[in-house]
Amino acid sequence: MFKSFAIAVAASLCAGLAHTAEQLEFDALDGVRIFGDLYTSEAGRSAPVILLFHQAGSDARGEYAGIAARLQDNGYNVIAIDQRSGGTRLGGVNRTVVELGQEDIGYCEAYPDLQAALDYAREAGFDGPLAVWGSSYSAGLVFQLGAENRDEVDAILGFSPASGGPMADCSLLPFLADLDVPALALRPQRETEIESVQEQLRQFKANGVEVYVADPGVHGSSMLNAERVGASTETTWQVVLQFLAENLRD
Repeated sequence: MFKSFAIAVAASLCAGLAHTAEQLEFDALDGVRIFGDLYTSEAGRSAPVILLFHQAGSDARGEYAGIAARLQDNGYNVIAIDQRSGGTRLGGVNRTVVELGQEDIGYCEAYPDLQAALDYAREAGFDGPLAVWGSSYSAGLVFQLGAENRDEVDAILGFSPASGGPMADCSLLPFLADLDVPALALRPQRETEIESVQEQLRQFKANGVEVYVADPGVHGSSMLNAERVGASTETTWQVVLQFLAENLRD
């Protein structure tokens, strides 16, 4: 469905880890070149695959290098992309933004990048169960992705799903009522004190979405990063790994 894709010949080391990731390049349907990284499971392309999408102002490597490596160690294929709405907030470089030469792109405008990553995974031969995983604004978008691709998506994980003004044209709420994909929404404790978040959590529970409150925790997928949290994140990790095992393993 996407116009083209290419995998860089050379593998690149991410964030100084011993794990290697192959750089990916593929086009969204509107022609925007999307960059990402592929962490391949030892079990090959028939193993479950997880698509990782970053938070606002960020990039794949800045947010996910350590997380992707741990998922790879647990037997998953992992694809983490740089969406067109992103930047350098978590210390990395958003290659898609650099290539596009345009900043301040709205969150809703990044949805084609998520769809392109899903299309890439299937076209490239990753035929095992598939999970989509979002952080902040992309955590809102993955509910739409799962709902619109229910024959391809087996699980949804949303870390601090965004709502409000910038997401008005791509709110996750319309997709909840008919959602038949297992989903897990995660929030740090301090975010649950926000009135709009409380309403969102009620909507999740009413529509069968599992909810987990991380304490301690921080915004987005960084709640799995002990350095950013300033404390052990192992309890949250175990919730995530159990959810993945229950929904992506036979």
